[in-house]
Amino acid sequence: MFKRTALSVFAALVFGSTAALAQEQPTTIEELWNIIQQQQAEIDALKAEVSEARQETATTNERVAVTEARVEETEERVEATGEYVESMAEVQAEPSRTTIGGYGELHYNTIKSDAGDSDEIDFHRFVLYFGHEFTDRVRLFSELELEHSLAGDGKPGEVELEQAYIDFVLNDKMSAKAGLFLLPVGILNEIHEPTTFYGVERNDVESIIVPSTWWEAGGALSGRLGNGLSWDAALHSGLAMPTTGSSAFRVRSGRQKVAEALASDWAGTFRLKYTGIPGLELAASYQYQSDPSQVPDDGLDSGHLFTTHAIYQAGSFGLRGLYGVWNFNGDAVEAAGADRQKGWYIEPSWRFNEKWGVYARYEDLDGARDQDQFTQSQIGLNYWPVPGVVFKIDYRDRDHSLPELAVRDFTAVDLGLGFTF
Repeated sequence: MFKRTALSVFAALVFGSTAALAQEQPTTIEELWNIIQQQQAEIDALKAEVSEARQETATTNERVAVTEARVEETEERVEATGEYVESMAEVQAEPSRTTIGGYGELHYNTIKSDAGDSDEIDFHRFVLYFGHEFTDRVRLFSELELEHSLAGDGKPGEVELEQAYIDFVLNDKMSAKAGLFLLPVGILNEIHEPTTFYGVERNDVESIIVPSTWWEAGGALSGRLGNGLSWDAALHSGLAMPTTGSSAFRVRSGRQKVAEALASDWAGTFRLKYTGIPGLELAASYQYQSDPSQVPDDGLDSGHLFTTHAIYQAGSFGLRGLYGVWNFNGDAVEAAGADRQKGWYIEPSWRFNEKWGVYARYEDLDGARDQDQFTQSQIGLNYWPVPGVVFKIDYRDRDHSLPELAVRDFTAVDLGLGFTF
C-alpha cells in the first residue's frame, strides 16, 4: 500500500511540474536543476516514510507473533493448572484410608505406710494407634505402647505390640478378626484410654483378676442378635502361669504377650453383652484355659474365668460394677490355696458438667499372693479442660487381709494427666 502511494505522489509531482513548464516561460537550466533537487528531496522523504512504515509493519508482525506464542504458552499453562487442580480435588474428595491416634498417661504417686514412704513420678504409658482400610470391608488396627518412658536392658519400661489384627466385615450383623487383639473380658481391657475412666490408676480388680491390659493371638467372631444383644467368641493363645516362686499361680504373671509364646494349649473366650436400654450396659464373659501353665502334669491342669459387669449412666449420675472369679484345677494350685481367685468393685460417680466429675470406689480382692488380698477405698476428682484431655486427683486407703501384712497397709495421694487423640 505504501509503494502505490509513493508512486502516485511521484507521478503527480512530475506531471504537475511538466504542465507548469509547458504553460510558463522557458526555464533556465539552473532553475530546472533546483526543481529536480527539490523533487528528489521529496522523493527521498517519501522513501524514508515508506521504509519506516515497512519497519513498523515488520515490528508489529513480530510483536503479533510473539504475543500469539505467549498466548499459546499461557493457554497450555492454564490447561495444565486446571488438570492439576482437578487431580488435587479428586485426592481431597477421597478420605485417607490410613489413620493415626493414641493416648498417654503421666502419674505422680505419694504413698505413706509403716513399711516406708515413697514419692514417684512416672510417664506410665504412651500409646500409638495405626489403622488402615484396605477396602470398606477389610481393615487393619494396631496399637504400639511404650511403658514407663524408657525401655532396654536394666530399664523399667517395655515396648509392646498390644494389637495388630485384620478385621473383616462379613455382613451387616457379623464380623471376624485375626491377629493380635485384646480379649473381650471386663470393662477396661478393651476401652482403657485415661479420658474414659475415673482414677489415676486403673482399678486393681481389672489388673489382678482380669490382667488388663490382656491381649492374645488368634481369631474371633462378633455378631449382633438384635434388641441390644451382641456376642463375641474367640479362640486364642493361652496363659503360661508360673507354678513356683514368688509369683506362683499369679494370673498377671502368666501373660505371654505373644512374644515367642508357648502354644501347646490354647484358650477360648465367649462374651454376651446387652445395650438395649439407653445408658445401660450389661455383660458376662467366660474363658476356658486348657492348661494355664503350658506344662503338662505340673499340678495346674485347667482354668475357668467368669466375669460380669454393669455400667449405668443416667444424666449426671454414673455407676460401674464388676465381679470376676478364677477357678483352677490341679493338685499343686489347690495345695497352694490359689485355686479360687476373685475380686469385685463398685464405683458411683457424679458428673457436674462437661468439665468436672467426682467418684468413689470400693474394691475387694483375693488374689494368689498374700499382698494381692486386700480391700481398698478411694475418692477422687476428674477435670476435663477440653475433650481428649483430663487432669485427675484421688486419695486411696488400702487394708490387707492378713494381719502379718498390716505393715503394707497404706494411704496414697495420686495426681494424673491423661490425653487421647
